[in-house]
Amino acid sequence: MTTAATKVLVVDDDEAIREVLAARLQGWGYAVALAASGEEAEVQVGRERPAIVVSDVVMPDASGLELLSRLKAGDPHRPVILITAHGTVETAVEAIKEGALDFLTKPLDHDKLKATLEAAEREIDTRSRSRRLTDQLAKQGGFLDFVGTSAPMREIYEHLGEVAATDAPAFITGESGTGKELAARAIHRLGRRTEGPFVPVNAAAIPKELMESELFGHEKGAFTGATGLRRGCFELADGGTLLLDEIAEMPAELQPKLLRVLEDGRVRRLAGSTEHAFDVRVLASSNQEPRAAVAAGRLRQDLFYRLNVFTLHLPPLRDRKGDLPLLIQHFVATLNDKHGTAVEGPGEEALALLEAYSWPGNIRELRNVVERAVVLAKQGWIEPSHLPPYVRSGDGAGGAPAAGGALNLPPGVTLAEAERRLILRTLEETGHNKAETARRLGLDVKTIRNKLKAYGLA
Repeated sequence: MTTAATKVLVVDDDEAIREVLAARLQGWGYAVALAASGEEAEVQVGRERPAIVVSDVVMPDASGLELLSRLKAGDPHRPVILITAHGTVETAVEAIKEGALDFLTKPLDHDKLKATLEAAEREIDTRSRSRRLTDQLAKQGGFLDFVGTSAPMREIYEHLGEVAATDAPAFITGESGTGKELAARAIHRLGRRTEGPFVPVNAAAIPKELMESELFGHEKGAFTGATGLRRGCFELADGGTLLLDEIAEMPAELQPKLLRVLEDGRVRRLAGSTEHAFDVRVLASSNQEPRAAVAAGRLRQDLFYRLNVFTLHLPPLRDRKGDLPLLIQHFVATLNDKHGTAVEGPGEEALALLEAYSWPGNIRELRNVVERAVVLAKQGWIEPSHLPPYVRSGDGAGGAPAAGGALNLPPGVTLAEAERRLILRTLEETGHNKAETARRLGLDVKTIRNKLKAYGLA
């Protein structure tokens, strides 16, 4: 299958120059249309629909700058290259300000003209890709709040429907940032409890001494500071869905109480004398492999079996790289709305860097990287300079090589960046177990959590 040649409209009132340029461009593989004036050029644009316009600046009926303005009003994205024998800095500045792709002086440097045309084609291709992705997002970009059409995600969508069709407990696993809470919300929305509340509680984010009150509630005077009655998560989620997020981080002494509540379907608040029945669908999640957490004593075996009627494992972003362009385009659109920017998407080089990176922080890290790029770029295309240094470095994983290999640090890397790479590398080797990562590095878990939050990965 052959690709249609890119059509270029050459506009110049000098017939000899038109013919020379036409011959040169055809020799480079372009299809060429010709116009002898600005007025004729506008007619040819409507008739031939050229992808690129190359126009002289000085012409009798309308200047190239006037033509540029009219063409940009009709299609602001069509690349226009201006050429002139009377170039001045002021004219060049005005041309670029008005939206010209480039401003070349006669006699033409044909190598530069060819490079400029190739740059215009790359911009057209990039914009076309961006438009296709936007259309795909609108038509079939994903499922509920998920974005992606890769085989791993299509399988997840199917499983979400199967799990949502029942009221049985389910255990959602996956690395940090893969969208476990998103999956839980999807199950809630698809199930019969969609009109009821969805209540998430993160066992890793609540201080140990407050966890029991958070889950079960308390009566006035139950402890210092308990100035009134507070309903716990089971009561708050009555008629809906309760997500026990990062359940392997729950204090060991609290897990038997949780198991008892799950089995009885009744809960007693701290310092309370009455049990309260609840009707709740319970989902659990963890970024640890649950059977490994059971073997290590972090998760009670009987509690795991009580919750693990269904298992749903979310793939890391590195295993669904085919979804990256869609995800990036989705985040660009969302973040343009948030920041009032007009970014079109990643340029060719930036996209290559984003696709080469291994994304240890998964979707959450990708969103943070795209947000930084959108804020820096403000409009147009995301370039490599808008990406963080560790993505630009081309090492594929922010400096963290595959598990078991040496941690190679380039000369001049900052201490903070070296620390970041070491933490992420150790986190990968421990299967994203924060407690084990902290132990290996001689730190406490709270420090690891704070570091990950600072990296935008918590």
